Amino acid sequence: MEPEEFDSDVLKQFVLAFKKGKLKPIVKSQPVPKNNKGPVKVVVGKTFDTIVMDPKNDVLIEFYAPWCGHCKKLEPVYTELGKKYKNEKNLVIAKMDATANDVTSDHYKVEGFPTIYFAPRDKKNNPIKFEGGDRDLEHLSKFVEEHSTKLSRTKEEL
Repeated sequence: MEPEEFDSDVLKQFVLAFKKGKLKPIVKSQPVPKNNKGPVKVVVGKTFDTIVMDPKNDVLIEFYAPWCGHCKKLEPVYTELGKKYKNEKNLVIAKMDATANDVTSDHYKVEGFPTIYFAPRDKKNNPIKFEGGDRDLEHLSKFVEEHSTKLSRTKEEL
């Protein structure tokens, strides 16, 4: 609730609208990018559901903070990962500034930076957290290939 003026009538109207299911949640979001054609897709609060929760695609999503040293170190590796898989129709490599955007799903907990999840196309509410491996191209690629549901190339070709 973000009223310009607050009194008992405004509160009553808000509660009635809530009970009737007529309220839309306020989602903190940066503007939707005009050009999102790079190897790593930029996700914002308003596009989380359409990109990350899209049931047609597997999605690897990095939640980062612009001031985070580990995130800055990961940036070139993550871009290289995006380039490696850019021709995969059913795989999206994505990132989201978690300090400027709300994550609209409770299944993606961000408690530190960077936090990386793999969201299989058929299990969006059960994402797999990247843990325990080095954040390098080799380990991230292995993680993607291990959990992908529809990669076009085989592991032997790599």
